[in-house]
Amino acid sequence: MMNKLLWTAAVPVLLAGCASAPPPAPAPVDMSWVPQARTVSTSVPPKLLAVLQEEIARGGPEGAIAVCRDQAPALARAASEQSGWTVKRVSLRNRNPKAVPDAWERAALEDFDRRAAAKESPATLEKAEVTMVNGQPTQRYMRALPTMALCTQCHGTADKLSPAVTAKLKALYPEDRATGYAVGEIRGAMTLARPVPR
Repeated sequence: MMNKLLWTAAVPVLLAGCASAPPPAPAPVDMSWVPQARTVSTSVPPKLLAVLQEEIARGGPEGAIAVCRDQAPALARAASEQSGWTVKRVSLRNRNPKAVPDAWERAALEDFDRRAAAKESPATLEKAEVTMVNGQPTQRYMRALPTMALCTQCHGTADKLSPAVTAKLKALYPEDRATGYAVGEIRGAMTLARPVPR
């Protein structure tokens, strides 16, 4: 009888102890891939910049618009083939119709704008996360692209655009939304994705 009473008294105490135990910590997410993504994301802009500087020196900024249209995607494709990542550029105010961000990219770009407004250096803004894409765990990385002085010749405010640039933009990009930027503002981002390696 005494054992039964002790057991009856002990059960609520044991159950209370179980109920208050903390849940197990989630397994850590492997982020060792981020340095590689960072390297890939920073490899494309300098190559494009060199091509644009050469074209601007040869034929002015209006000539560089078509070169940028053709070369930027080609450089992104080459980086994709060499690295195994899907590499592209996106912007909240896109010029290329293919540069529209998806929901994850849009949220990252909006966060970059908030952080830049809070005086973080645009050149250091990045986001890395493993998310589900079409039911598959996917490594995703974005790095902000600040507007450089050279960029304002084709992406700047109306007073920075020559009549030739304005005409070329209207001809090639009738739905263009990528003007009005000042030096240092975030014009978009390099975005990378790949399935989590098995």
